[in-house]
Amino acid sequence: MDSRLNVVVIGSGGREHALVSACARSPRCGRLYAVPGNPGIAQEAECHALNVTDGAALAAFCLDHQIDLAIVGPEGPLAAGVADALRARGVAVFGPSGAGAQLEASKEFSKKFMARHRIPTADFYVCRTMEEAETALSNFSSPYIVKASGLAAGKGVFVEPTLEGAREAARRMLVGKKLGAAGETLVIEEALPGRELSLMVVTDGTTYRLLSTSQDHKRLLDGDRGPNTGGMGAYAPAPWVTEELMDRVRREIIEPSVAALGKEKLDYRGVLYVGLMIAPDGTPKVLEYNVRLGDPETEVLLPLFEGDWVDLCWHVARGELASFPWRTEKKNALCVILASAGYPAAASAAAEIHGLDAAGAVAGVTVFHAGTSAQDGKIMAAGGRVLCVTATGDTLQQARGRAYEAVGKIRFQGMQYRNDIGHQVFEKNSV
Repeated sequence: MDSRLNVVVIGSGGREHALVSACARSPRCGRLYAVPGNPGIAQEAECHALNVTDGAALAAFCLDHQIDLAIVGPEGPLAAGVADALRARGVAVFGPSGAGAQLEASKEFSKKFMARHRIPTADFYVCRTMEEAETALSNFSSPYIVKASGLAAGKGVFVEPTLEGAREAARRMLVGKKLGAAGETLVIEEALPGRELSLMVVTDGTTYRLLSTSQDHKRLLDGDRGPNTGGMGAYAPAPWVTEELMDRVRREIIEPSVAALGKEKLDYRGVLYVGLMIAPDGTPKVLEYNVRLGDPETEVLLPLFEGDWVDLCWHVARGELASFPWRTEKKNALCVILASAGYPAAASAAAEIHGLDAAGAVAGVTVFHAGTSAQDGKIMAAGGRVLCVTATGDTLQQARGRAYEAVGKIRFQGMQYRNDIGHQVFEKNSV
């Protein structure tokens, strides 16, 4: 148990920076690598530029560098079967098999999986033609939910207030091929009222443990307005979640989901992200499964995790989660995403980032890199979600104050962010 492990984290975003930081704190971590990493990650791990979906290249890298444990961050490599390729070469992997990753890579598979195992979710139709989409939409009322079945980097979900808007969203994908293969099949489903909740279920396919509850903020603009994004901020824990609600979620959602993985013989060793809608009467239903940690939820969850992250991933990868000593910190965390101009619709030119050191000096603050690059000794905003500013605190209010204090010290051309992360908690009359 005292042996140190050589670890590689696969991915390049803020989530992976948080994973690398958690690994770097681990007494069990020996040499630490990242593929491909980013300039922030490079301060804590040795980075190598490889194609993250090339299982053969990653397996060769792991053998060359005597890697004991691979932690796969994003969904793309998992859907491409990277975990299978590495396991076949004797590397322990924190991340599900390619078959297990279909729970995120195919919304059609995911919804049918829930239906087979009677896991509560929204009513839905699977559509491959405009005729099928028209029929499906006629069974629902506003707002209309139209989803690309395949992976679309968080940009394949359309919430349309009008029937014509929903038809147009379907038409853009099915006829206009806007999302390519990802949008060749659609899931059109019932809109669920209530409050969203993200749960990260760590499982080895048999045993499970829950990281803290968290809440993401998907819309680009304050007041939950504007287009959907990959996430503009998050906080943990969600203070409105009662023990009674968690008991119900475990009983009705989590336990049947983990049991179903076994029934379908899916090799699942990693994180099952369960996106939930909690109805006004307290009834939980699954909005979606993801097969990896959320981003930006990871950036608030891992700073609250008190245990040894490398040791946890090792236990999960070996199917031994039941014997891992589980501990989470009784603190709060909140993060704010700083995005580039044009996000999420368009790319923007690189711009130098100022104030990173001053922001990182604020008490309780860590700045995780996402869309950054290094150029002539300078850190540049390279587009998309650029930085994630995370703060911990004894209270959520303290964490929020620290995060926004740090945000105020950072600047780059075109920087945009939300000013109201955590508004659900701080506004008395929130839903």
